Amino acid sequence: MKFVMTQAVCPEGMALLDGVASVYVADDPDPNHYLQEMGDADALIVRIASCDAAAIAASPNLKVIGRTGVGYDTVDVKKATELGIPVVITPGANNRSVAEHAVAMIFALAKNLVEGQQELCQGNWEIRGAKKAFELEGKTAGVIGLGAIGRETAKILQGCGMAVAGYDPFLSREAIEALGATYYEDYESLLEAADVVTIHVPLTEGTRNMISKAQLARMKKTAVVVNCSRGGIVNEADLVEALQTGVIAGAATDVFCHEPPAPDDPLLHCPNLIVSPHSAAQTREAVIKMATSCVTGCLAVCRGEKWPYVADPKVYEHPRWK
Repeated sequence: MKFVMTQAVCPEGMALLDGVASVYVADDPDPNHYLQEMGDADALIVRIASCDAAAIAASPNLKVIGRTGVGYDTVDVKKATELGIPVVITPGANNRSVAEHAVAMIFALAKNLVEGQQELCQGNWEIRGAKKAFELEGKTAGVIGLGAIGRETAKILQGCGMAVAGYDPFLSREAIEALGATYYEDYESLLEAADVVTIHVPLTEGTRNMISKAQLARMKKTAVVVNCSRGGIVNEADLVEALQTGVIAGAATDVFCHEPPAPDDPLLHCPNLIVSPHSAAQTREAVIKMATSCVTGCLAVCRGEKWPYVADPKVYEHPRWK
C-alpha cells in the first residue's frame, strides 16, 4: 500500500503507517507536479494544498483522498465522487482549537492588544488612551454558522457574559434556541444586531462573498468581525475599504483568498486588523487529532470499509462500492 502526502503529517499520524504502507512526502502543494508518484498511490493526504480533477484522473490506483481538517474546498470532491473515491475529513478534531482562536481574536480586538503593543514598542505610551477597548460582557455576539465549531465558540462567548445571536440555514429555530441563542432567519439582520460577528461556515458558491460591502455597511460602526473559516467568505477588498473608512471598528482573519498572502497585500496593511497565518487549527492537540483521524480513515477505506466521515457520502453509491 502506498500513501502520498502533500506535506508530512505529525509523527503520531506517521506512526500509524509504520509497517503498513510506504509513504512519499512531496513537500509540494500540487499533486500534478509529481504524477509519477501518484500513478501507483492508494491514498493521497492533502494538507496545506489542493487536489484538482486532473490530478485525480491521473491517479488510476487512487482509492481515497484524506483532508486533515473539515474544509474540503481545495479538493475536487465532485470528480472524486464520480470515480468512487471517498474524500475523508476529520470532523470534531479541531473544534475547540478553532473556537478558542476565534475567541482569542475577539478578545484581542476588544482590548486593542495588537495596536497597543506595536505603539508601545515604538514609544507611544499614549496609545492607552485610544478609546478603542471595550468590554464583552453584555454585548451581542453574532455567530454565523452553528456547526460544531460555531457551537463551541458560542458556548465560550456565553461564558464571557455575551448574548449570542445565531444564524444557520440548516438549523431550525428550535435547535438554535436550544443552544441559548436568539434565532435569526437571515444573517443580514443578525449583522445589524451584533457587536461582534464571528464566521463559521464552509466556503461554497453560496457563502462566497457573503460578507461584502453592502453587508459591512449594515453593521454597527463599533462592531468587529472575525473570520476563522475560509478566505473568500468575506470580500477582502470590501473589508479593506470598510476598515480604512471606519465603516466598522475592526476585524480579524485567520484565512485569506490567496494563501500565503503577498507581503504587499492591502489586507495586511489595514488599520484595526489582526491577522494570523491560517493557524487556528494548529494547536498541538488538534494537529494530532486531525492527523490520526485522517490516516485511520484512509486506511479503513483502503481496506474496503465505508468510513463514515467523508465529504460526500453519495460516493458509496458508486459501482465500485457495490
